Amino acid sequence: MNTTQLYIHHQTTYTYDAPVPYGLMQLRLRPKDNLGQRVLRWDVTIDGGKTEVEYTDHHNNHVALISFDADVTELTITCEGEVALSETHGVVGPHAGFAAMWLFDQVTPLTTAGAKCRAIAKAATGEVGTIDWAHSLSQAVRSAITYEIGKSEVGWSAEDAASAGHGVCQDHAHVFIACCRHAGVPARYVSGYLMMDDRTHQDATHAWAEAHIEGLGWVGFDISNGISPDMRYVRVATGMDYADAAPVSGTRFGTASEELSVQLQVQQ
Repeated sequence: MNTTQLYIHHQTTYTYDAPVPYGLMQLRLRPKDNLGQRVLRWDVTIDGGKTEVEYTDHHNNHVALISFDADVTELTITCEGEVALSETHGVVGPHAGFAAMWLFDQVTPLTTAGAKCRAIAKAATGEVGTIDWAHSLSQAVRSAITYEIGKSEVGWSAEDAASAGHGVCQDHAHVFIACCRHAGVPARYVSGYLMMDDRTHQDATHAWAEAHIEGLGWVGFDISNGISPDMRYVRVATGMDYADAAPVSGTRFGTASEELSVQLQVQQ
């Protein structure tokens, strides 16, 4: 069996132009243990805040709830660790966890299929719900939506991206999920890490989608790169859409403006 180990160093820094009296964040940053993936070591350090509680949510995501130190002006979250991977050709396997399978048939505001998404779904060939159909749908989404950094909005829905005709990995995943659910195929969003072939340092995490295929279970599709995830991919969080699987989400009080800086290193 082909195996490898990846080293990941991920640092996120929030800088505020005025002291923040209080804030809370949810971190979904610890990779999952699943078929083909095992966490060997994972450490998270918080500077400017502290961990209040850790738990596993209904999507089997590890979540840490952190609070800000009083009147903080800079918050840094540093993750570092190693993950062992084996080749599964994108197959994650049978469904597990507290979320019922029917949940992944339901649409969300970010994954509602309008006319543009329905047209993309119609372009997919093969028997709906089969692995061949899912690969065809992945290619249809990729053909309809050009990958372009800096030309999409974080809050775009699947239909927004399909109408614009361009987007990033988050948009590709949302459109694929919207098309799957429109066709009656359960699908979910995945956030994680990808080791790039041409560089070690990156400025963002990655996102892809999974469809539930009869006889195989959950299977991943990275629409942006036109492949199913291999040993360069590390699954971190899953959910109905980006909102469920965002690496960091939260709220804060006060009127301070925020600057975000991300440093990410993924290598063997």
